[in-house]
Amino acid sequence: MKIIILGASGLVGGNCMRYFNIKEELEVVGTYFSYQAKDTVKFNTLDLDDPENFDIESFNPDVILHCGALTWVDYCEENVEESYQKTVQSTLNAIELSKKYDAKLVYISTDYVFDGTDGPYNENHPVNALSVYGKHKLEAEQAVEKALPNDHLILRITNVYGDEERNKNFIARMLDNVVKNEAMDIKLPFDQYATPINASDIARALYLLLKDGKNGIYNIASTDFVNRVQLTDLILKYFPDHQISITPISTESMNQKAPRPLVGGLISAKFLSEYPDFHFTNVDDYLRRKITELQTSPLA
Repeated sequence: MKIIILGASGLVGGNCMRYFNIKEELEVVGTYFSYQAKDTVKFNTLDLDDPENFDIESFNPDVILHCGALTWVDYCEENVEESYQKTVQSTLNAIELSKKYDAKLVYISTDYVFDGTDGPYNENHPVNALSVYGKHKLEAEQAVEKALPNDHLILRITNVYGDEERNKNFIARMLDNVVKNEAMDIKLPFDQYATPINASDIARALYLLLKDGKNGIYNIASTDFVNRVQLTDLILKYFPDHQISITPISTESMNQKAPRPLVGGLISAKFLSEYPDFHFTNVDDYLRRKITELQTSPLA
């Protein structure tokens, strides 16, 4: 099976590329758009005729995994056209590629397609996106379903963490701050709940779905259901000498430009009903591994 990953410089795409590369039956190419991560090649998802694009025609993929999007939620709220281009138009272009090469399209979505009034959510819950970001992710979802009804996968995920080249995710940034041992006070919302998921688990789950030729929407989430204060407490408990203080505040008092789904998160019951032996890791598993790596590092 040949897989091209659009957006392999990011957290999800990078983890998928690393995991798929250890599978002998898979041939994988990872692409970048703006930031060139290790072992990626250029592919401009907004201009399929860019002469610098990787030669996707010669590769002739069986699967196109589209991980790229503009994920800065507040920025999207004030830059609607850019959000549309990088989330919706890029997906329409991926659909065009999927049709051209008769390839299954995998689209990475979010719990922001829901309004956060009564999460966590299963796949059949009515969607009701609140923000520009959420509305564009939902529009892209619906475009994929309409254009490729029998040859797509949509994975909804949220609060993704894990190993990545730039350490942009929340848990990785918090670990960096703790290791620096600098005093700081951070204000975090106590009323935004979600289901954090390790990007490596997303890669493992997606591999099974592809291997078995699955189709449709799957929510992918682990066992944690926490707000940002609780999530940070999970991290800090492993570092008793930390100098970080947390000030819990309400989402309303943060005056964020984009509305947030407060009781968000996802339920993986559909996936686990089909793969009952699959084991999702959790935040504690990840932190214990990272602490072991820190302790055994030559710089420790």
